Amino acid sequence: MKPLRVKLPIQHFPPNYTCDGADISPAIEIRGIEDDVRSLALVLNDPDAPRGSFVHWLCWNMEVVSIIPEDIPKEPEATFPISLRQGTNDFGRIGYGGPCPPKGQVHRYYFKVYALDSMIPLAPGARLPALAEAMQGRVLQFGEAQALYGR
Repeated sequence: MKPLRVKLPIQHFPPNYTCDGADISPAIEIRGIEDDVRSLALVLNDPDAPRGSFVHWLCWNMEVVSIIPEDIPKEPEATFPISLRQGTNDFGRIGYGGPCPPKGQVHRYYFKVYALDSMIPLAPGARLPALAEAMQGRVLQFGEAQALYGR
């Protein structure tokens, strides 16, 4: 399996991408996508959360693009600026929920991108366990990038 190269325009989240600002999703660059990839999925999680890994964003059935633009609408299904479905994050909301660690702590945030062999039959609003199960046996490539945020 050839890895994906996932790149963020940031190493540290500026407030605009966090609960301390506009809370919009950052742009994500993806390189090395193979020709047989039919859709992308994305999971953003914080492994440093006080109660264990915290899911900030879930997307699937994303069109195959080299750049996921910033500020994806927080809707169950979007068609602009790209097509995708979104799940329920651990804030209990659909779409992106930016970093919001406890004051005085710096957390790591992992953007995990999966290149899949097809679209997956999963309704919008699903949570991570359902997405992970739906992706089983369909992942052709994987890549990740990390950014930090502290308050």
